[in-house]
Amino acid sequence: MRLRCFGNLPYSTQSNELGQLMSSAGMVTNVRLVYDRQTNRPKGFGFCEFADQAGAQNAVNNLNGTEFNGRTLRVNWANK
Repeated sequence: MRLRCFGNLPYSTQSNELGQLMSSAGMVTNVRLVYDRQTNRPKGFGFCEFADQAGAQNAVNNLNGTEFNGRTLRVNWANK
């Protein structure tokens, strides 16, 4: 199950930090931050895959709107 965490991720976020946060909702199988191709700087969003739908739904329900390193996260389902 793939989730998109978009808007408001601190630009200093590392993929292991995001994975650790998301693992509070369920078993994380993959984390990918998105970088600008020209500057190689983070764009402030990323994708997180969970082992099952329950973990992904927990992330949407429990982590959307929470604070992470001074920023309010927006967590929702990724478009396929």
